[in-house]
Amino acid sequence: MTKEVLGKPISQWVDEFPLIDTLMKEEETTWFNDRLQPTEQGMKQVGLSVKDVDDAAARLKRFAPLIEELFPSTKPTEGIIESPLVAVPDQRHALSKRYGQELPGQLWAKLDSELPISGSIKARGGIYEVLKHAEDLAMDAGLLTYDDDYRKLGTPGMRKFFSQYKIAVGSTGNLGLSIGIMSAALGFDASVHMSADARQWKKDKLRANGVHVFEYEQDYSVAVAAGRKEAEADPMAYFIDDENSSTLFLGYAVAGRRLAGQLQACGVEVDEDNPLFVYLPCGVGGSPGGVAFGMKTVFGDNVHCILAEPTHCPSMLIGTYTKEYNNVCVQDFGIDNVTAADGLACGRPSQFVCKAMEHLIDGFLTIDDDELYRIEAQLHNSCDIDIEPSAAAGFVGPWRVLAGKEYRDRMGLDDTKMAHATHVSWCTGGSMVPRDEMASYIEKGNGLL
Repeated sequence: MTKEVLGKPISQWVDEFPLIDTLMKEEETTWFNDRLQPTEQGMKQVGLSVKDVDDAAARLKRFAPLIEELFPSTKPTEGIIESPLVAVPDQRHALSKRYGQELPGQLWAKLDSELPISGSIKARGGIYEVLKHAEDLAMDAGLLTYDDDYRKLGTPGMRKFFSQYKIAVGSTGNLGLSIGIMSAALGFDASVHMSADARQWKKDKLRANGVHVFEYEQDYSVAVAAGRKEAEADPMAYFIDDENSSTLFLGYAVAGRRLAGQLQACGVEVDEDNPLFVYLPCGVGGSPGGVAFGMKTVFGDNVHCILAEPTHCPSMLIGTYTKEYNNVCVQDFGIDNVTAADGLACGRPSQFVCKAMEHLIDGFLTIDDDELYRIEAQLHNSCDIDIEPSAAAGFVGPWRVLAGKEYRDRMGLDDTKMAHATHVSWCTGGSMVPRDEMASYIEKGNGLL
């Protein structure tokens, strides 16, 4: 382990930030953000507005006819890439029994695991940034106007136009999958730089779609650096930067307002007396940060966002808690960044998201890999819903909130409000996992239960 981090010995870090001792032991913990601000005040630090989310939503609408044509799986939603919101009362009962406390209120699962095209939350931000880049290129070349039928972007002539350009990204798996699939569908020359955590089937699927896949024995940060370097060396290349992209962030943010529509359709009220809690699995921070921002623009102070990370990779928690953001990584503190939650294996957080969302995220929790498998198996057994391990991270959240009496007192979340609360666990991926691999996850989880 590094004896000093940013010029300070580890012992000094632990003295200043006691929670680091627990994190270094890779034990489960929860930290409720004591720097949380009212939404209106906290939003000022983001540097983005409701108008920016409106713009992103409108762009996805313009592209919908093309998406429907390129990906028939989106026909039921006419080219809108969206996932179901489902109540999971049987999972609530199973987890209440497991954690020894009945959960008041309702438990729902937001199944981004079922998102079309790439089967994960990355189909929101990743695909959105590819589409925006394609739109920018076509408009700059005088080949597209806002009033056009965007299906013209899928013609052979446009594919030839896009084939001059490269798109590069570094990924642990799911982001690369979404960007690679959409880039290839439009005709771009796509490269995905994959970290050691990436599952083999994700690499195989990308290659089957004509995407160049580069593999690294190191972690996510190395893959991102390699992707960035490739793009910098080629004026025709565009790098999608998971660590710093406000475009990715806005693609995720559109999900917040769509969730509002889904809750309304299900008759779920969200107001001061009926709080909404949303639990978001977190890697580098872009997708959960963006979704949380989108929800804040709709629900304001009535939504409480909690980010969930593996005990082996609590990078956003460390970055936010210490106020050092991306100046520190988990390896600095001897945490190995090796986790079954491959999509969350990002040892250094996004500086942009850490700083932007510092005053808007209610809290952070860490969860052990074995518990991810147990929760995944329980969801399969109780609701016949299959997700990948990383997508299970949020389900423990409601019970961490119940245990956080000091936090609830500070936020005025009394027993009456908690009885009327709605809890949403954002299930970020899993539908494209090969059946035999999914079966092995569930078998492992059942063996641990």
